[in-house]
Amino acid sequence: MSELDAIDLAILKSLQSNARMTNADLAAKVGLSASACSRRLDILEKSSVISGYHAHVTPKALDYKMIAIVHISLSGQFAKTLSEFEAAVKRCPNVLVCYLMSGEYDYILRVAARDLEDYERIHRDWLSALPHVVKINSSFALREVIDRPNVGL
Repeated sequence: MSELDAIDLAILKSLQSNARMTNADLAAKVGLSASACSRRLDILEKSSVISGYHAHVTPKALDYKMIAIVHISLSGQFAKTLSEFEAAVKRCPNVLVCYLMSGEYDYILRVAARDLEDYERIHRDWLSALPHVVKINSSFALREVIDRPNVGL
Protein backbone atom coordinates (compact mmCIF):
# COMPACT_ATOMS: atom_id res chain seq x y z
CA MET A 1 0.00 0.00 0.00
CA SER A 2 1.65 3.21 -1.12
CA GLU A 3 -0.35 5.94 0.58
CA LEU A 4 -3.00 6.12 3.24
CA ASP A 5 -5.91 8.44 2.55
CA ALA A 6 -8.09 10.24 5.10
CA ILE A 7 -10.50 7.31 5.40
CA ASP A 8 -7.65 4.82 6.00
CA LEU A 9 -6.27 7.12 8.69
CA ALA A 10 -9.72 7.43 10.28
CA ILE A 11 -10.05 3.64 10.33
CA LEU A 12 -6.61 3.27 11.92
CA LYS A 13 -7.27 5.96 14.50
CA SER A 14 -10.60 4.39 15.45
CA LEU A 15 -9.10 0.91 15.74
CA GLN A 16 -6.19 2.19 17.83
CA SER A 17 -8.65 3.50 20.39
CA ASN A 18 -10.97 0.47 20.23
CA ALA A 19 -10.00 -2.54 18.11
CA ARG A 20 -13.00 -4.47 19.40
CA MET A 21 -15.65 -2.33 17.73
CA THR A 22 -17.83 -4.06 15.19
CA ASN A 23 -17.34 -3.46 11.50
CA ALA A 24 -20.75 -1.75 11.41
CA ASP A 25 -19.71 0.67 14.18
CA LEU A 26 -16.37 1.32 12.49
CA ALA A 27 -18.07 1.96 9.15
CA ALA A 28 -20.49 4.44 10.72
CA LYS A 29 -17.63 6.19 12.51
CA VAL A 30 -15.61 6.69 9.31
CA GLY A 31 -18.55 7.35 6.99
CA LEU A 32 -18.53 4.20 4.88
CA SER A 33 -20.93 1.35 4.22
CA ALA A 34 -20.15 -1.83 6.16
CA SER A 35 -19.02 -3.65 2.99
CA ALA A 36 -16.75 -0.78 1.87
CA CYS A 37 -15.26 -0.56 5.36
CA SER A 38 -14.67 -4.31 5.40
CA ARG A 39 -12.85 -4.12 2.04
CA ARG A 40 -10.66 -1.24 3.29
CA LEU A 41 -9.87 -3.14 6.47
CA ASP A 42 -8.94 -6.23 4.46
CA ILE A 43 -6.54 -4.16 2.31
CA LEU A 44 -4.96 -2.59 5.42
CA GLU A 45 -4.44 -6.05 6.93
CA LYS A 46 -3.11 -7.70 3.75
CA SER A 47 -0.66 -4.84 3.13
CA SER A 48 0.63 -5.15 6.74
CA VAL A 49 -0.44 -1.63 7.71
CA ILE A 50 -2.39 -3.47 10.42
CA SER A 51 -0.19 -6.26 11.73
CA GLY A 52 -2.61 -7.72 14.26
CA TYR A 53 -5.05 -7.13 17.08
CA HIS A 54 -3.86 -7.51 20.65
CA ALA A 55 -4.91 -7.11 24.24
CA HIS A 56 -2.39 -4.79 25.91
CA VAL A 57 -1.77 -6.58 29.22
CA THR A 58 0.35 -4.71 31.75
CA PRO A 59 3.29 -6.73 33.09
CA LYS A 60 2.31 -5.79 36.67
CA ALA A 61 -1.05 -7.52 36.20
CA LEU A 62 0.91 -10.75 35.71
CA ASP A 63 3.17 -10.04 38.72
CA TYR A 64 6.10 -8.76 36.65
CA LYS A 65 7.14 -5.82 38.83
CA MET A 66 10.48 -5.01 37.17
CA ILE A 67 11.38 -3.80 33.72
CA ALA A 68 15.02 -3.95 32.72
CA ILE A 69 16.50 -2.10 29.78
CA VAL A 70 19.33 -4.27 28.54
CA HIS A 71 22.09 -3.11 26.18
CA ILE A 72 23.91 -5.93 24.41
CA SER A 73 27.13 -5.94 22.41
CA LEU A 74 27.97 -8.83 20.11
CA SER A 75 31.30 -10.15 18.91
CA GLY A 76 30.65 -8.79 15.42
CA GLN A 77 28.04 -7.48 12.99
CA PHE A 78 28.22 -10.32 10.48
CA ALA A 79 24.89 -11.43 9.01
CA LYS A 80 25.24 -14.91 10.53
CA THR A 81 26.05 -13.45 13.97
CA LEU A 82 23.01 -11.15 13.91
CA SER A 83 20.75 -13.89 12.58
CA GLU A 84 21.79 -16.39 15.26
CA PHE A 85 21.40 -13.83 18.04
CA GLU A 86 17.96 -12.73 16.80
CA ALA A 87 16.68 -16.30 16.48
CA ALA A 88 17.79 -17.05 20.05
CA VAL A 89 16.47 -13.84 21.63
CA LYS A 90 13.03 -14.50 20.11
CA ARG A 91 12.83 -17.66 22.24
CA CYS A 92 13.28 -15.76 25.53
CA PRO A 93 9.75 -15.29 26.93
CA ASN A 94 10.72 -12.37 29.16
CA VAL A 95 12.04 -10.21 26.31
CA LEU A 96 9.20 -7.84 25.43
CA VAL A 97 11.03 -5.78 22.80
CA CYS A 98 14.33 -6.15 20.96
CA TYR A 99 15.82 -3.51 18.67
CA LEU A 100 18.89 -3.75 16.45
CA MET A 101 20.69 -0.47 17.09
CA SER A 102 23.28 1.83 15.64
CA GLY A 103 25.79 3.32 18.05
CA GLU A 104 27.64 1.86 21.00
CA TYR A 105 25.48 -1.25 21.55
CA ASP A 106 24.21 -3.70 18.97
CA TYR A 107 20.83 -4.40 20.59
CA ILE A 108 18.53 -2.92 23.20
CA LEU A 109 16.00 -5.15 24.93
CA ARG A 110 13.10 -4.46 27.28
CA VAL A 111 12.85 -7.38 29.70
CA ALA A 112 10.10 -8.11 32.24
CA ALA A 113 10.99 -9.78 35.54
CA ARG A 114 9.01 -10.56 38.68
CA ASP A 115 11.78 -9.26 40.96
CA LEU A 116 15.56 -8.98 41.19
CA GLU A 117 15.99 -12.70 41.82
CA ASP A 118 13.92 -13.47 38.73
CA TYR A 119 16.01 -11.04 36.67
CA GLU A 120 19.15 -12.80 37.89
CA ARG A 121 17.67 -16.07 36.59
CA ILE A 122 16.78 -14.47 33.23
CA HIS A 123 20.29 -12.98 32.99
CA ARG A 124 21.98 -16.27 33.86
CA ASP A 125 19.78 -18.70 31.92
CA TRP A 126 18.78 -16.62 28.91
CA LEU A 127 20.70 -13.40 28.29
CA SER A 128 24.18 -14.72 29.08
CA ALA A 129 23.47 -17.81 27.00
CA LEU A 130 22.56 -15.84 23.86
CA PRO A 131 25.04 -16.50 21.04
CA HIS A 132 27.86 -14.05 20.32
CA VAL A 133 27.21 -11.82 23.37
CA VAL A 134 30.33 -10.13 24.69
CA LYS A 135 28.80 -7.42 26.89
CA ILE A 136 25.53 -6.98 28.76
CA ASN A 137 24.59 -3.71 30.48
CA SER A 138 21.33 -3.72 32.47
CA SER A 139 19.41 -0.75 33.84
CA PHE A 140 16.20 -0.98 35.83
CA ALA A 141 13.19 1.21 35.22
CA LEU A 142 12.13 3.04 38.38
CA ARG A 143 8.74 4.11 37.07
CA GLU A 144 6.87 3.97 33.79
CA VAL A 145 6.08 7.46 32.58
CA ILE A 146 4.47 6.54 29.27
CA ASP A 147 3.84 3.35 27.33
CA ARG A 148 2.21 4.38 24.10
CA PRO A 149 1.38 1.26 22.13
CA ASN A 150 0.22 3.22 19.07
CA VAL A 151 1.61 5.92 16.86
CA GLY A 152 -0.34 9.17 17.03
CA LEU A 153 -2.50 9.84 13.98
